Amino acid sequence: MQTSRADVADLIYFLAIARHRSFSRAAVEIGVSASALSHALKGLENRLGVRLLNRTTKSVTLTAAGEALAQSIGDPFEAIDTALETLNRFRDTPSGRVRINAAVEAANLLLAPIMPAFMDRYPDVEIDIVASNRLVDMTDAGFDAGIRYGGTVPEDMVSRRLSADIRWVVAAAPSYLERFGTPEHPDDLLNHRCISNRLGDDRVYRWELERNGEAFQITVPTSVTVDQAETGLIAVLGGAGLMYFPQPLVEPYVKDGRLRLVLTEWAPLEDGFHIYYSSRRQLPTGLRLLIDFIREVKPLGL
Repeated sequence: MQTSRADVADLIYFLAIARHRSFSRAAVEIGVSASALSHALKGLENRLGVRLLNRTTKSVTLTAAGEALAQSIGDPFEAIDTALETLNRFRDTPSGRVRINAAVEAANLLLAPIMPAFMDRYPDVEIDIVASNRLVDMTDAGFDAGIRYGGTVPEDMVSRRLSADIRWVVAAAPSYLERFGTPEHPDDLLNHRCISNRLGDDRVYRWELERNGEAFQITVPTSVTVDQAETGLIAVLGGAGLMYFPQPLVEPYVKDGRLRLVLTEWAPLEDGFHIYYSSRRQLPTGLRLLIDFIREVKPLGL
């Protein structure tokens, strides 16, 4: 059977669906509609004369034939991607698309501020940022790299630091402190309204405070729990209570007087942001340029 150009394109679509086990997520990665992917895969299956996918309203799984095909063509297509990527060194202007899964704070504090200057320097490099605190298998989900706080980077990945260490602080609006008082010791938090943080693995974060070797991990009384600090920040600005934040996120509001820091002697310095990626794949040129640019500009120090 002779392979057509349509087969090659549809095999690329098939590999994306096989990675994600989802038409919608594969469509986001490739940049086409889920319905277009479904139509292409039906055409491929008809031409091959074999079913590759089991589709239900809730899931997509590979048939035995689909599993065999994915294993057979995965490495050759990766080799083609690598070969095409090497051509970037011969271009006057580097190009390509880089997909990054970043913690929400990293997306807002580290990536977004440098995008205007990066776009000016590398106009043909496309950066696709998915901001999420939920932990995902970065490679299986089709991302080129992830950005997380250093302590949460998977051990089997290549990791590079992108920021200085980050101080964590407790903050509240002046209106809240005027109503309920200012905590002077970590134990005082047990008598306050607090906004809690949910981690990427669904655990509710215990606030970590330390001073002169004395450390506390406190399960604060929770009025509201959020999975993004930015959501809690809006509530805290309105006087809802105290919250534990990375200092760069709240610094502008502290400077303009809309927030006050409390328990400042107990604010710990923790791992900063790191970017991580697979050691088994060639580093895309666009990703290398982005890493070098962040380390050059240092939006959060280094």
